[in-house]
Amino acid sequence: MGLFRRFSLPRAGRYSAPTEDEAYLANWTRTHVGVEAYVEPQTTVTEVTVVLVASDGEWTRRRVGGERGARKLGEDLRIPVYDVRKTGYPKRMRDFDARRRIERRRERERDL
Repeated sequence: MGLFRRFSLPRAGRYSAPTEDEAYLANWTRTHVGVEAYVEPQTTVTEVTVVLVASDGEWTRRRVGGERGARKLGEDLRIPVYDVRKTGYPKRMRDFDARRRIERRRERERDL
């Protein structure tokens, strides 16, 4: 066994999503229409995550156990999976966030 072999081989369970996150994402997909998955790369702060985006732009994010976990999740849930580094985020997601900001601002103004 080579000195660096342990760093090049995936660890057992590394590609499976945590059961709580997996259950949450499966439920979220069932309760929303037109869901697509966008895989986000690992950063110095976060692990690989997946963003699920519904047709109305509502979205959620969870850890998925690596890129393989994200691809497996897409297969299991029968939804398309995209690499956010290649496709970017969908416009409907940004529009949803903009609408939410406007709604929160109006609520604050109403409360004053």
